[in-house]
Amino acid sequence: MLPSTQCPLCNSSDLIVYHGDNKRLYYQCNHCELVFVPSLFWLSLEQEKHVYDLHENDVHDHKYQKFLSRLAKPLLERLKSHSKGLDFGCGPGPALQFMLQQSGHEVCLYDLHYYPCTNVLDTQYDFICATEVVEHLKSPRETFLQIKRCLRPDAIFAVMTQLVINAERFANWRYIQDPTHLCFFNIRSLSYVAELMGKKLEHVDRDVIFLR
Repeated sequence: MLPSTQCPLCNSSDLIVYHGDNKRLYYQCNHCELVFVPSLFWLSLEQEKHVYDLHENDVHDHKYQKFLSRLAKPLLERLKSHSKGLDFGCGPGPALQFMLQQSGHEVCLYDLHYYPCTNVLDTQYDFICATEVVEHLKSPRETFLQIKRCLRPDAIFAVMTQLVINAERFANWRYIQDPTHLCFFNIRSLSYVAELMGKKLEHVDRDVIFLR
Protein backbone atom coordinates (compact mmCIF):
# COMPACT_ATOMS: atom_id res chain seq x y z
CA MET A 1 0.00 0.00 0.00
CA LEU A 2 1.31 3.45 -0.94
CA PRO A 3 2.05 6.02 1.75
CA SER A 4 -0.63 8.69 2.01
CA THR A 5 0.18 11.29 -0.60
CA GLN A 6 -1.37 13.18 -3.50
CA CYS A 7 -0.38 13.96 -7.03
CA PRO A 8 1.37 17.37 -6.95
CA LEU A 9 -0.26 18.34 -10.26
CA CYS A 10 -3.94 17.33 -10.00
CA ASN A 11 -4.21 16.45 -6.28
CA SER A 12 -5.53 12.95 -7.01
CA SER A 13 -4.76 10.17 -4.54
CA ASP A 14 -5.16 7.48 -7.22
CA LEU A 15 -1.49 6.56 -7.55
CA ILE A 16 0.62 3.57 -8.53
CA VAL A 17 4.32 2.78 -8.14
CA TYR A 18 5.69 3.43 -11.62
CA HIS A 19 9.36 2.61 -11.00
CA GLY A 20 11.85 2.12 -8.20
CA ASP A 21 15.61 1.86 -8.04
CA ASN A 22 18.28 1.91 -5.34
CA LYS A 23 18.03 5.69 -5.05
CA ARG A 24 14.38 6.73 -5.39
CA LEU A 25 10.77 5.70 -5.82
CA TYR A 26 8.56 7.07 -8.60
CA TYR A 27 4.77 7.27 -8.50
CA GLN A 28 2.39 7.80 -11.39
CA CYS A 29 -0.99 9.45 -11.08
CA ASN A 30 -3.79 7.47 -12.71
CA HIS A 31 -5.71 10.68 -13.38
CA CYS A 32 -3.25 13.09 -15.08
CA GLU A 33 -0.44 10.53 -15.66
CA LEU A 34 2.27 12.67 -14.09
CA VAL A 35 5.21 10.61 -12.84
CA PHE A 36 6.78 12.15 -9.76
CA VAL A 37 9.25 11.59 -6.93
CA PRO A 38 7.70 11.76 -3.41
CA SER A 39 9.12 14.34 -1.02
CA LEU A 40 10.97 11.70 1.01
CA PHE A 41 13.60 11.62 -1.75
CA TRP A 42 13.98 15.36 -2.38
CA LEU A 43 17.30 17.14 -1.95
CA SER A 44 17.58 20.19 0.27
CA LEU A 45 17.76 23.61 -1.40
CA GLU A 46 21.48 23.72 -0.63
CA GLN A 47 22.04 20.30 -2.21
CA GLU A 48 20.01 21.34 -5.26
CA LYS A 49 22.07 24.48 -5.68
CA HIS A 50 25.27 22.44 -5.55
CA VAL A 51 24.03 20.26 -8.43
CA TYR A 52 22.95 23.30 -10.47
CA ASP A 53 26.34 24.95 -9.93
CA LEU A 54 27.91 22.02 -11.78
CA HIS A 55 25.99 22.88 -14.98
CA GLU A 56 27.99 24.80 -17.57
CA ASN A 57 25.43 26.98 -19.33
CA ASP A 58 27.45 29.78 -20.87
CA VAL A 59 25.41 32.56 -22.53
CA HIS A 60 27.76 32.62 -25.53
CA ASP A 61 28.20 28.84 -25.86
CA HIS A 62 27.12 28.09 -29.44
CA LYS A 63 26.24 24.46 -28.62
CA TYR A 64 23.99 25.61 -25.79
CA GLN A 65 22.39 28.21 -28.04
CA LYS A 66 21.78 25.53 -30.69
CA PHE A 67 20.07 23.38 -28.05
CA LEU A 68 17.84 26.29 -26.97
CA SER A 69 17.09 27.24 -30.58
CA ARG A 70 14.71 24.28 -30.84
CA LEU A 71 12.42 26.32 -28.60
CA ALA A 72 13.57 29.82 -29.54
CA LYS A 73 13.15 29.48 -33.31
CA PRO A 74 9.49 28.37 -33.34
CA LEU A 75 8.71 30.83 -30.56
CA LEU A 76 10.16 33.73 -32.55
CA GLU A 77 8.02 32.69 -35.51
CA ARG A 78 4.91 33.12 -33.36
CA LEU A 79 5.74 36.32 -31.46
CA LYS A 80 4.66 39.80 -32.40
CA SER A 81 7.46 42.33 -32.70
CA HIS A 82 8.82 43.86 -29.49
CA SER A 83 7.08 41.34 -27.23
CA LYS A 84 7.82 41.18 -23.52
CA GLY A 85 8.61 37.84 -21.94
CA LEU A 86 9.96 36.02 -18.91
CA ASP A 87 12.58 33.28 -18.79
CA PHE A 88 11.29 31.30 -15.81
CA GLY A 89 14.00 29.18 -14.18
CA CYS A 90 16.70 30.66 -16.38
CA GLY A 91 19.66 29.31 -14.39
CA PRO A 92 23.02 31.06 -14.02
CA GLY A 93 23.61 31.51 -17.77
CA PRO A 94 20.52 33.12 -19.34
CA ALA A 95 21.40 32.35 -22.96
CA LEU A 96 17.74 32.30 -24.02
CA GLN A 97 17.34 35.90 -22.87
CA PHE A 98 20.36 36.88 -24.98
CA MET A 99 18.99 35.05 -28.06
CA LEU A 100 15.49 36.52 -27.84
CA GLN A 101 16.74 40.03 -27.11
CA GLN A 102 18.91 39.79 -30.23
CA SER A 103 15.58 39.58 -32.11
CA GLY A 104 14.19 42.71 -30.48
CA HIS A 105 12.19 41.28 -27.60
CA GLU A 106 12.39 42.25 -23.93
CA VAL A 107 13.08 39.33 -21.58
CA CYS A 108 13.01 39.41 -17.78
CA LEU A 109 14.60 36.71 -15.64
CA TYR A 110 13.46 34.64 -12.69
CA ASP A 111 15.24 31.75 -11.01
CA LEU A 112 14.81 30.51 -7.46
CA HIS A 113 18.58 30.23 -6.95
CA TYR A 114 20.21 32.70 -9.35
CA TYR A 115 17.65 35.46 -10.07
CA PRO A 116 15.30 35.23 -7.08
CA CYS A 117 13.69 38.68 -7.33
CA THR A 118 9.96 37.93 -7.24
CA ASN A 119 8.97 41.40 -8.48
CA VAL A 120 9.05 40.03 -12.03
CA LEU A 121 6.18 37.72 -11.06
CA ASP A 122 3.91 40.71 -10.38
CA THR A 123 3.43 41.63 -14.04
CA GLN A 124 2.04 39.99 -17.18
CA TYR A 125 3.90 38.89 -20.27
CA ASP A 126 3.39 38.07 -23.95
CA PHE A 127 5.35 34.86 -23.46
CA ILE A 128 6.98 32.85 -20.70
CA CYS A 129 9.66 30.23 -21.34
CA ALA A 130 10.57 27.29 -19.12
CA THR A 131 13.45 25.38 -20.70
CA GLU A 132 14.44 22.25 -18.78
CA VAL A 133 12.61 23.61 -15.72
CA VAL A 134 9.28 21.86 -15.14
CA GLU A 135 10.98 18.56 -14.29
CA HIS A 136 12.51 20.30 -11.25
CA LEU A 137 9.23 21.55 -9.73
CA LYS A 138 8.28 20.46 -6.22
CA SER A 139 4.83 22.07 -6.40
CA PRO A 140 3.94 22.00 -10.10
CA ARG A 141 0.26 22.87 -9.69
CA GLU A 142 0.98 26.01 -7.67
CA THR A 143 3.80 26.99 -10.02
CA PHE A 144 1.68 26.61 -13.15
CA LEU A 145 -1.12 28.65 -11.59
CA GLN A 146 1.42 31.33 -10.69
CA ILE A 147 2.67 31.35 -14.27
CA LYS A 148 -0.92 31.54 -15.52
CA ARG A 149 -1.40 34.77 -13.56
CA CYS A 150 1.66 36.19 -15.33
CA LEU A 151 0.36 35.43 -18.84
CA ARG A 152 -1.68 37.84 -20.90
CA PRO A 153 -4.79 36.24 -22.47
CA ASP A 154 -3.12 35.63 -25.86
CA ALA A 155 0.32 34.78 -24.41
CA ILE A 156 2.41 31.68 -25.08
CA PHE A 157 3.84 29.42 -22.40
CA ALA A 158 6.79 27.67 -24.06
CA VAL A 159 8.06 24.51 -22.34
CA MET A 160 11.05 22.30 -23.05
CA THR A 161 11.23 19.01 -21.15
CA GLN A 162 11.87 15.41 -22.14
CA LEU A 163 8.73 13.29 -22.16
CA VAL A 164 7.88 9.95 -20.59
CA ILE A 165 7.35 7.27 -23.25
CA ASN A 166 6.70 4.10 -21.27
CA ALA A 167 7.79 2.30 -18.09
CA GLU A 168 10.40 0.16 -19.84
CA ARG A 169 12.21 3.19 -21.28
CA PHE A 170 11.77 5.09 -18.04
CA ALA A 171 13.72 2.45 -16.12
CA ASN A 172 16.80 3.05 -18.29
CA TRP A 173 16.30 6.79 -18.88
CA ARG A 174 19.25 9.12 -18.32
CA TYR A 175 16.78 11.85 -17.33
CA ILE A 176 15.90 10.20 -14.02
CA GLN A 177 19.56 10.02 -12.98
CA ASP A 178 19.56 13.73 -12.12
CA PRO A 179 18.55 13.92 -8.43
CA THR A 180 16.97 17.37 -8.98
CA HIS A 181 14.49 15.96 -11.53
CA LEU A 182 11.25 15.37 -9.64
CA CYS A 183 8.38 15.54 -12.18
CA PHE A 184 8.18 13.69 -15.47
CA PHE A 185 5.49 14.61 -17.99
CA ASN A 186 3.88 12.98 -20.98
CA ILE A 187 1.42 14.52 -23.42
CA ARG A 188 -1.54 13.62 -21.17
CA SER A 189 -0.06 15.36 -18.12
CA LEU A 190 0.91 18.39 -20.20
CA SER A 191 -2.62 18.44 -21.63
CA TYR A 192 -3.83 18.63 -18.03
CA VAL A 193 -1.49 21.61 -17.50
CA ALA A 194 -2.96 23.25 -20.60
CA GLU A 195 -6.49 22.78 -19.24
CA LEU A 196 -5.41 24.15 -15.86
CA MET A 197 -4.01 27.26 -17.54
CA GLY A 198 -6.87 27.72 -20.00
CA LYS A 199 -4.61 27.02 -22.99
CA LYS A 200 -4.37 24.57 -25.88
CA LEU A 201 -1.37 22.32 -26.34
CA GLU A 202 0.82 22.53 -29.45
CA HIS A 203 3.48 19.81 -29.71
CA VAL A 204 6.22 21.69 -31.56
CA ASP A 205 9.15 19.26 -31.30
CA ARG A 206 9.86 16.00 -29.48
CA ASP A 207 10.49 17.85 -26.21
CA VAL A 208 9.12 21.32 -27.02
CA ILE A 209 5.51 22.13 -26.17
CA PHE A 210 3.70 25.44 -26.48
CA LEU A 211 0.56 26.22 -24.51
CA ARG A 212 -1.33 28.91 -26.42
